[in-house]
Amino acid sequence: MSWTDERVELLKKLWSEGLSASQVAAELGGVTRNAVIGKVHRLGLSGRAKTTTTPPRARRPKTQAPRASRPNSGTTTTVGATALKADTKPQMAPQPKAHKKQDVDAVVVPISKRASILTLTENTCKWPIGDPGDGDFHFCGHKSDAGTPYCKYHAEVAYQPSSERRRAKKAS
Repeated sequence: MSWTDERVELLKKLWSEGLSASQVAAELGGVTRNAVIGKVHRLGLSGRAKTTTTPPRARRPKTQAPRASRPNSGTTTTVGATALKADTKPQMAPQPKAHKKQDVDAVVVPISKRASILTLTENTCKWPIGDPGDGDFHFCGHKSDAGTPYCKYHAEVAYQPSSERRRAKKAS
């Protein structure tokens, strides 16, 4: 498509009437909105006729009444990127869940029952005890219940009903 003198004159006329670039492109046919914008820019047609369909906006007075302050609800609002900002609210450390029988740390595994990764079988409890990087790391080794990898005690710790988890999450 080339810009003939007739098309340029029609472009100038439509542009001065206040039509948008999309509307001018539709009137001309065979030309895109971006081509119209480029040609208008090259021709220097920045001035447009003002449309009377939109009333002028009323400006707000520069002085405004002070806004009523809201009572602090205990939450702070932040503006901007806050991922690396220090958390200003003290947070409580999650408390370990107290179990019915004993605490997890209070479970005593006799040395004869301790199992290494090499001595685990289908019927031994596979609950890890300690840090895998330590030389004292081992597994529980007690007899496991059928269908679970853990003994009765560790199965109670590992498999908690969802309602208990929700209650513990709300409490913390």
